Amino acid sequence: MVMEEQGHPVSGIDYPGTFQEFDEWFYNESSCLGYIAKLRWPEGFSCPKCGCSTEKPSLTERGLFLCRKCKWQTSVTAGTLFHRTHKPLRMWFLAMWFVTSQKHGVSALGLQRVLGFGSYNTAWIRLHKLRRAMVRHGRDQLTGAIEVDETYIGGIGDKIRGRGAKQKSIVVIAAEVRGPGTGRIRMSVTPDVSAASLQGFILNTVQKGAEVRTDGWSGYRGIETFGYNHIAVNVSASGDPAHVVMPRVHRIASLLDRWWLGIHQGAIHPSHLGYYLDEFTFRFNRRTSKARGLLPIT
Repeated sequence: MVMEEQGHPVSGIDYPGTFQEFDEWFYNESSCLGYIAKLRWPEGFSCPKCGCSTEKPSLTERGLFLCRKCKWQTSVTAGTLFHRTHKPLRMWFLAMWFVTSQKHGVSALGLQRVLGFGSYNTAWIRLHKLRRAMVRHGRDQLTGAIEVDETYIGGIGDKIRGRGAKQKSIVVIAAEVRGPGTGRIRMSVTPDVSAASLQGFILNTVQKGAEVRTDGWSGYRGIETFGYNHIAVNVSASGDPAHVVMPRVHRIASLLDRWWLGIHQGAIHPSHLGYYLDEFTFRFNRRTSKARGLLPIT
């Protein structure tokens, strides 16, 4: 394989720890292709045409793997984020490095400046594609005890909060209870706070049998019929503020507010909000990871 020929490590940590390592690993298109190939075929290349896996393929000028047995050409990037890209893979890798290595991420303007893209739109499109890759389809559902609540983002009239706030996007949040701390989270834009929307989010997000903690809103009523242990707390009657009754989701909502107002200046169009939530979720769930850039394991 290309990476073996170039002395790239093929076992252990498959992610550079510093920018110097990044620069050494991914110095040209061939090294980037080799890295992608190693992720796709960790046991070695296997020709999709004839199944040959005993001979190392050669790399064509077009960046295709050529099976030495049947001469079938295979695209290393087919079905990936880089499929049919006309941009150098090294530029894609650089964008991923800067996006994932920064604790709070980067804006499109920041990416344009650091990588020298010709326009803001080019940087924005690149970032948008990366956000779409941050969520793995079929990821595990949340387990244990889960807090669920909604928050409101954007719009006008910042003093209008809570259910009924106008011209704001509704975001429902689920957060695992892990002792005094917070485990994994999930977030989704929802059109309303009806039972169909809120319970649909829970069914897609939380494993059956889990304990679901909510406030007394009617939209959550009846979720126990789907196999959950539902604990509803009437916040107004409890004597405690909402952030005390369900501290984790309110902490997440506060962090989300600061993130999108700080990094993105609040300039997120409602139609794209879901992708930004995916990025925030990706970052929060990996806040203690030593290798933030391992995108495929969301």
